[in-house]
Amino acid sequence: MPAQVRIVLVEPAGALNVGSIARVMKNMGLRQLVLVNPQCELQSDDARKMAMRAIDVLEAAQIVNSIPEALVGCHRAIATAVRSRIDTPLEHPRDALPWLLEPGLNTALLFGSEDRGLSNDELKYAQRFVYIPTSDEYQSLNLAQAVAICCYELFQAPPPPATTSIPCSLDALDRAYQHLESVLLDIGYLQPHTAASRMEKFRHVFNRANLSEAELTLLRGILRQVEWASRNRTSKD
Repeated sequence: MPAQVRIVLVEPAGALNVGSIARVMKNMGLRQLVLVNPQCELQSDDARKMAMRAIDVLEAAQIVNSIPEALVGCHRAIATAVRSRIDTPLEHPRDALPWLLEPGLNTALLFGSEDRGLSNDELKYAQRFVYIPTSDEYQSLNLAQAVAICCYELFQAPPPPATTSIPCSLDALDRAYQHLESVLLDIGYLQPHTAASRMEKFRHVFNRANLSEAELTLLRGILRQVEWASRNRTSKD
C-alpha cells in the first residue's frame, strides 16, 4: 500500500540526503520520489552512492518547479511542520499517515528543505500536518532521518477502509481556491493587501472538509453564479 504515496522533497540541498531517501523509500515499499526545484544534482556520485540498490528509485524521480505541479493527480497531502510555524493542530505520524493509504487514492507526503523546512506558503497545499516528537535536548532532525521515520510508519500501518466517494484532486481544489479568491476580490470581500492571509483561512476550512468531486462542482457553480450576478449588477448600474 505505501507505493501509492509520493514522497515530495521541496528544494532539497543535499545529494547525500536525496540518495539516502531513495534507499529508505525502497526499503519501505515506496517508489514515487518527486523533487520540487532541487538545489543539488540528483544523479551525482554522492546521491548514487547513498542510494545503493535503490538507484532505480533515484533514476525514476520526477523533478518539478512547484508544489502544485508535484501534487497533480493527488487526492490527499500531508506535510511535515514545526510547532512554531503553524497554528493548525499537529499530529503524530502514526496517527495521521494511515490516512494516505486509503485504497484507490493518490496521495503525497511533503518535506521541506534541510535548512528551513516548509514555509507557511508551502504548507497551505497540505490538508493535515505531522510533527515528529524528539527530545527537548536536540529537536532538529536530518531530512533523510525524518523521511525514514515517516516511511517506516507508512510501511507498518494498516490501510484504512475505502470511503464511499473519491475526494476531489488537489489540483482541482487549488483551481477552486484561485477562483474563490478572484470572486471575493471582485465583490469586495477581500482586499489585495489581506487576501493571502484570508485565503489561508479558507484553505484550512475546505481542506478539513475532504470534498468530493461532486461537492467541489457544486461550490464552483455557486462561484460562477456570484460572478454572473456581480457582472449583471455592474452593467445595470
